[in-house]
Amino acid sequence: MSNHDTALREHVLALLGEEQAHAGFEKAAADMPFALQGKSPQGSAHSPWQILEHLRIAQWDILEFTRDPKHVSPKWPDDYWPKSPAPPDEHAWKKSADAFRADLDAIKALVRDSKNDLFAPFPHASGQTLLREALLVADHNAYHLGELVLLRRMLGAWK
Repeated sequence: MSNHDTALREHVLALLGEEQAHAGFEKAAADMPFALQGKSPQGSAHSPWQILEHLRIAQWDILEFTRDPKHVSPKWPDDYWPKSPAPPDEHAWKKSADAFRADLDAIKALVRDSKNDLFAPFPHASGQTLLREALLVADHNAYHLGELVLLRRMLGAWK
């Protein structure tokens, strides 16, 4: 593996998992009071629960697209957002956050593995590469983590 390849992988891994220009997932999702998880502040299209679940679903879909040629994505946009603004129970937030972490770890493992060519187009796709999908995850996550932080501020649940 060349120095450039190693450096690129390290930069992508940092983008996926470290706090650099914004709060990371761990801060954004930590200690969200159950009573506020399903609340949508005035002017907000979504609740914190819907944002968290959207993050999980979209990231899972990208991961599965990346590693399974037979993967069928959910219907956009209906299946990427939970119907209810509130979680089904007090355990749902943790379950969703744990699944998000596991899928993010799997994406990072794909990037970390030097056997995976970051630039090779997937045979089952229309030009997408591992690099493109990893950057898509980082970009999408950053966007919605910003939304989650803003919602938490509006709800008084951000330190």
